[in-house]
Amino acid sequence: MRKLSFRKKLLICAALVLLVLILWTLWGNTALTVSRISIRGPSELEGLCIAHISDLHNAEFGEGNAELLKLLAEIEPDLIAVTGDLVDSKHTDMDIALEFMRGAVKTAPAYYVPGNHEARLSEYGELRDGLEAAGVMVLEDRAVSPKRYAQVNIIGLADPDFAISGDIFGEAPAMAGTKLSGLVDPHCYNILLSHRPELFDTYAACSIDLALTGHAHGGQFRLPFLGGLIAPNQGLFPKYDSGLYTEGGSNMVVSRGLGNSIIPLRFNNRPEIVVIEFIK
Repeated sequence: MRKLSFRKKLLICAALVLLVLILWTLWGNTALTVSRISIRGPSELEGLCIAHISDLHNAEFGEGNAELLKLLAEIEPDLIAVTGDLVDSKHTDMDIALEFMRGAVKTAPAYYVPGNHEARLSEYGELRDGLEAAGVMVLEDRAVSPKRYAQVNIIGLADPDFAISGDIFGEAPAMAGTKLSGLVDPHCYNILLSHRPELFDTYAACSIDLALTGHAHGGQFRLPFLGGLIAPNQGLFPKYDSGLYTEGGSNMVVSRGLGNSIIPLRFNNRPEIVVIEFIK
């Protein structure tokens, strides 16, 4: 029996490694995970649990998003925060988005802000009406206090693309700051829902206690020791791609999101639900 040459062995090993990498990447695009983050807040908020959902982009995890809804229910959150891009403007499916949110509100009160993909939709009004009919609190440049947490002020900002053409480093920070100045309550714990993490400096300057954001997709391709590779409006090696960031007295949590848009695959970047738990 002829022995394989070193070159052939090397090629076989390379092919096996490539196959494993492909299978692992495909699995990682559908294998949901829960990321837990603890936040120190006022004593009266101790135990408050928020499930943070972002960037679904019409993705489905099980028929009718059954797997996603089951995982959400198992978390048993007090509130659900959805920070935009429920739909994808390039292949919009209202039914997937609305069916998921109808299921989500059965678990906990849900609060939603639109992202840049909703801003591109001519039929966004239809989506908003459907969400409100399902019992979702749609926050577009307004603030509310949850019934059980009167000391919390939940603020929602509509994506800048509703008003300007994505000029995130020009008009957007000033516009966001102007809106927030009229929505922040100095007597409450202010939680901001906004699609854009790259405006964190503005959120911090406006005394937001906790901002929940998405949009960055975790940097799409996550590299060991380096983090995300690329994100919308941040470019290569984005500053804000995933997890918790702190500036002064302000915190921001960036969700890696659930779905994909322009780039159809993630690498080393499982779709996630972020769970924020308040501690003393």
